[in-house]
Amino acid sequence: MSGRDFDHEGDDFDDELDEDFDEDLGALPPPAAPVFATGEVPDGYRSGFACFVGRPNVGKSTLTNAVVGQKIVITSDKPQTTRTVVRGIVHREDGQLVLVDTPGLHRPRTLLGERLNDLVKTTWAEVDVVAVCFPADEKIGPGDTFLVNELAKVRRTTKIAVVTKTDLATPERIAEHLLDITALGAATGTEWAEIVPVSSVAGDQIDLLGSLLVGLMPEGPPLYPDGDLTDAPEEILAAELIREAALDGVRDELPHSIAVVVEEMGLREDRPEDKPLLDIHANLYVERDSQKGIVIGKKGARLRQVGTVARQQIEALLGTPVYLDLHVKVAKDWQRDPRQLRKLGF
Repeated sequence: MSGRDFDHEGDDFDDELDEDFDEDLGALPPPAAPVFATGEVPDGYRSGFACFVGRPNVGKSTLTNAVVGQKIVITSDKPQTTRTVVRGIVHREDGQLVLVDTPGLHRPRTLLGERLNDLVKTTWAEVDVVAVCFPADEKIGPGDTFLVNELAKVRRTTKIAVVTKTDLATPERIAEHLLDITALGAATGTEWAEIVPVSSVAGDQIDLLGSLLVGLMPEGPPLYPDGDLTDAPEEILAAELIREAALDGVRDELPHSIAVVVEEMGLREDRPEDKPLLDIHANLYVERDSQKGIVIGKKGARLRQVGTVARQQIEALLGTPVYLDLHVKVAKDWQRDPRQLRKLGF
């Protein structure tokens, strides 16, 4: 962290972002061209896309990381943490699975919420398999019924049900949950290809879930080079890790009001090859001046803690030492402003 870790001036949002900054962080760009080590694909090799969907805070992102085997998407106990589509890539001898993490489908209260819901529905219409997550420690509710009814409209996509967080429920509760999910499928006209209980925290049946998903993919060559774990740009990964650190410990409506934009990112020039340093300059946006003070903390203490945690996470993911420069700025009511949402990539 630098000595310029926070900005007290509350610069106007329009002065801070370029007018042409309209990249859609949620879009699904085409996959990279396949790269094969041997030039040949084994018989029966499968590859394709699957997405985890569900209400907010049902464990979709944690499950994505568990199946990939490494953290590639942020997690939090705050609902609606996921805002962008990040694809995680699972490499297996029998196939390649591309997992698409999506925001939680919810009753929107802002324009941002409406756009996130649209993103979910667009995604599940484009993948080969949709896995609906139902947490074992919660009963089936109206939100689950609404989601499955909406998903039933997508006719050609294979659907499976995943019971998440089984470490938080008794075997009896899990058995009851499985029956409820079966009944929900029957009531909505949804045919579950599989119903799988898993625990991302304990690692229970994660490999089984991966095998089942690969088995449901169409036959075809790998879509990504061996070793790639995600196709998300490093700037987006860094911005998400900064936002994850900023979410820790905040309360009330503040989690929904935080957005992060990486303004500049690149290796510092004139550094020895064996001692690289990645410079990252990022802005954290909130909606009101009072929120800005919360994020910064007394004498900047909280923002420094956010920077320290985020820097360590980014270094672990990218494998390069990082110099992280953070500023907090106000973008008034950005969740409801189409122009500001566009500038933030939504």
